[in-house]
Amino acid sequence: MPQITLTPAQRKVHRAEAHHLDPVVHIGGDGLSAAVKKETDAALKSHGLIKIRVLNDDRVARDTMLQTLADELDAAPIQHIGKLLVLWRPMPEKEKAVDEDRKPGPRDVKVLKFSKRGGQRPEVKMVRVLGNQRLTPGGQVKRAKVLKKSVKKSAQSQ
Repeated sequence: MPQITLTPAQRKVHRAEAHHLDPVVHIGGDGLSAAVKKETDAALKSHGLIKIRVLNDDRVARDTMLQTLADELDAAPIQHIGKLLVLWRPMPEKEKAVDEDRKPGPRDVKVLKFSKRGGQRPEVKMVRVLGNQRLTPGGQVKRAKVLKKSVKKSAQSQ
């Protein structure tokens, strides 16, 4: 996969965002192993912008590591300063799982309580109604009752 190319202005923005980040991947003396590439890919998926610390003293080796990671993981090399490498890749869209058995969630309802005297403003109260509750015409919150099943009907259906 080719690496992502960015304009200098985009690179500058990502460098500024990465300033306060801590390294999430450390590359030891073994260099770029399959495990390091896998962890870097997982970090890019979850964070998008990451710092990598390389424990190697050779600058040329660190530079080739940055280019190799950017090429193989389809990322953009942002910065190489000292022993720190910064990579960026756009985060994938997260899909929401749809649960068919999900019950309705809580909702906030505005209850107006009118005064017995006509000239006053109604009292406004916000009430949270849960999925198993209902609101009566008087503004009271009632729990839904569990319907009892008839013993005779349940015996007939079997």
